[in-house]
Amino acid sequence: MRERYATIDYHTAGEPFRIVPDLGIPINGDDVASKRVVAMASPDVDRVRRLLCFEPRGHADMYGGFVVEPDDAGAHFGVLFWHKDGFSTACGHGTIALGIWAVESGLVAADPSGTTDVVIDVPSGRVTARVHCDPDGAVAGADFINVPGYVLARDVPVLTSRGEVLADLSFAGAIYAQVDASSVGLSIEPEDVSEVIAFGREVKWLLDKSTHAEHPSDRRLSGVYGTILFTDHSADGVVHQRNATVFADGELDRSPCGSGTCARVATLTDRGVLPVGAELVHDSIVGSRFLAHVVAESVEAGRRATTTQVSGIAHKTGEHVFEVDPRDEMTPGFVLR
Repeated sequence: MRERYATIDYHTAGEPFRIVPDLGIPINGDDVASKRVVAMASPDVDRVRRLLCFEPRGHADMYGGFVVEPDDAGAHFGVLFWHKDGFSTACGHGTIALGIWAVESGLVAADPSGTTDVVIDVPSGRVTARVHCDPDGAVAGADFINVPGYVLARDVPVLTSRGEVLADLSFAGAIYAQVDASSVGLSIEPEDVSEVIAFGREVKWLLDKSTHAEHPSDRRLSGVYGTILFTDHSADGVVHQRNATVFADGELDRSPCGSGTCARVATLTDRGVLPVGAELVHDSIVGSRFLAHVVAESVEAGRRATTTQVSGIAHKTGEHVFEVDPRDEMTPGFVLR
């Protein structure tokens, strides 16, 4: 018999998200964070990740998630996010796609008010996709409301192949290093994409095992997930930045990065650049845009923390039933980067 895996594919601001509603393999664990650990150690689960992410069914920059049971009845469902190198702890663009899929598919009934909260348990905590519909019922947009984010370190000197740079590190579901791209002569434009990826990858691995990348309470969340290279285009009182987020081992986010945007909000708020309540206009390397602002403040691990709302939209790109021919010698697939 051939294996078959059904998926629903979306893109959020250009970044793909492949939803697997029914993996067909049980993943045990007391909560979604524990399920991630189990999935990472399971050859069967990881094989399906590779089947759906690697070529020829996917590509080196594919992203997706397995829908799982939530931590408790307070959430609609849980999700395990994955990419070509493994399982991540957070994904804002994926949360937006999941929320819109849940409403469009009828998994979560649309609220008559036009605004529906889809509550999702992810490995870093409980998040919300707030889905907005037009009077005719069509989805018009969605907000991603993240776990609290906070700064771990500021102005960390990093000696790179392009000289010494200063990096800020913040947690917002995952840990991101942030570097001003212009300080090393890079632009956030498609023509610089190869150099952007190479430099972002370099910074990640230089900081990944450092004390600056240690989560204060959960070692499962430690390590640099991605590097955000940014340029500032603020004017007339509007905080406007363009960014390229290089995550995992050299994947480039086509969107402005949902959890990465939250990390930038935490950093900019801590630095006094973004007043609480003000909006960050955040663009990606392909020109897509998220809008973000702080919706709550708190103290986490003795640090000033911000809960950020990121606004965007996702669009369905297709439905698939992927098959695996038992004679196929290329199973589970390959990547060329």
